[in-house]
Amino acid sequence: MRDLLSGFRTHLIALERRSVLTAETYEGEIRGFLSWITRISAAFPEEALRAADTTVLTRYLEERRKKISPRSAAKAVSALRSFFRYLAGLGLREDNPAAVLEMPRRSFKLPAVLSRQKIEALLEAADAGKPLGIRNRAIFELIYSAGLRVSEAVHLNLKDVFFNERMLRLKGKGNKERMAIFGDEAALWLKRYLDTVRPRLAGPRQTGAFFLSRRGRRLSRKGMWKNYALLALLTGTSSKLHTLRHSFATELLAGGADLRQVQELLGHASPATTQIYTHVDVSLLRESHRKYLPTLGVYHG
Repeated sequence: MRDLLSGFRTHLIALERRSVLTAETYEGEIRGFLSWITRISAAFPEEALRAADTTVLTRYLEERRKKISPRSAAKAVSALRSFFRYLAGLGLREDNPAAVLEMPRRSFKLPAVLSRQKIEALLEAADAGKPLGIRNRAIFELIYSAGLRVSEAVHLNLKDVFFNERMLRLKGKGNKERMAIFGDEAALWLKRYLDTVRPRLAGPRQTGAFFLSRRGRRLSRKGMWKNYALLALLTGTSSKLHTLRHSFATELLAGGADLRQVQELLGHASPATTQIYTHVDVSLLRESHRKYLPTLGVYHG
């Protein structure tokens, strides 16, 4: 089973052109599925996989849906489809029982956003008197200023930052390369980090990674989440790191930016993905109306 999972992961990256993060997610899902099917079946895992039909997979997904969100359930279906397609390619199956599984409907949920004042308070909570505080301020200023995904900030390299042009070269979803723009405030903190903190963190190590951990290695997603969570706790925002990207997009639209321009800046493949931020903007307008003009009735915008 270990070899099967390893081969599946390689198949996802090399042949299905999935990102490393997606491959890891699918691999984890299938590991859980293999554990489940072994537990409920009296047969060996290989035999259980050969015998598994759509009814068995549906039963598995019904149990999973009790514990996960519709979005995670959709990923589980996609993982099963890819896995049984992989088994068919190996000759272990003649069909793909997951191909007819229904994709669960995702609930429409507006992304959380923060006001400019709350974001400024959160950024200022990073202790600029300490090296790691300067590093964290630089990270979160950049994510907010350029609307980065966390993975894009993690994989940023020194050679990908162009200060004169205020631009970044990034690898987004599916390893697609894109360019992003950052502002003067972010540039100020990035330079301060590069000049005073990064050399101390890197030490004798030769690494091209832009953001480093205290041990001189590339800072991980988990590390960035943990550091942001601490600042959110200090400022009482109860927000997630991705909220900075959502807030970036919402501010642009509120300021009059064109939807297509925002799509390009965020690196969305489809304008439909960016469309959600127009709903966020309307919801903020509605909230302000209720707050400041409560006597004028309900806003129907």
